[in-house]
Amino acid sequence: MTAQKEALRRFAGYFTRSEKLLWALSVSFILVSFCIFDRESYMTLCASLIGVTSLIFNAKGNPFGQLLAVVFSLLYGGISYTFAYYGEMITYLGMTMPMAVFALIAWLRNPYNGNRAEVRVNAISRREAGWMCLGAAAVTAVFYFVLAYFRTANLLPSTVSVTTSFLAVYLTFRRSPYFALAYAANDLVLIVLWTLASAEDIRYISVVVCFAAFFANDIYGYISWQRMKLRQARA
Repeated sequence: MTAQKEALRRFAGYFTRSEKLLWALSVSFILVSFCIFDRESYMTLCASLIGVTSLIFNAKGNPFGQLLAVVFSLLYGGISYTFAYYGEMITYLGMTMPMAVFALIAWLRNPYNGNRAEVRVNAISRREAGWMCLGAAAVTAVFYFVLAYFRTANLLPSTVSVTTSFLAVYLTFRRSPYFALAYAANDLVLIVLWTLASAEDIRYISVVVCFAAFFANDIYGYISWQRMKLRQARA
């Protein structure tokens, strides 16, 4: 019992007060919006709660966040299918989820000073960044025609979402602090997408609130990773 109490005490102290507040507020907004606008799609609620929890772990550089991201991608792919957002479905099931698995492996293989709860922050060169942008452009061009073929709803923002998602998953795999900014950009695109969807079905407002919470967490994640980068460099 003493060991269990000690483990709980260490876990409670793992997150800062501001991180606990950010997570609690995010969860509260998600729950309230679900109760007001949805009250039926429990898969959406589950995905939102798992997603926002993964982000607070990602902000700490903890690989557990990537494991939760795999689960979120599966659930979000199903949600996207319900509104014919085939781009989101294909992107998350065919790209984000597999890359989250690769990122999980990469983060576990690169712990900071042997601490598996914190990944070693990495930096990519300008040359690699250039190749990344070329890859993003190629993926975007291919997906545009694929999504057009499947008559994806709101084609243009759906295509832009592919671009931001590619950049985000690549930077996550490479352990760059900029992955959080790429995900924040993706959050903004998804807020637009699901706002358009909510104009036809009010239930999707809860998804809009979800990605608004994700945006706040991703901005914090970038700040947290910059602090990690400086701390690790000084050590």
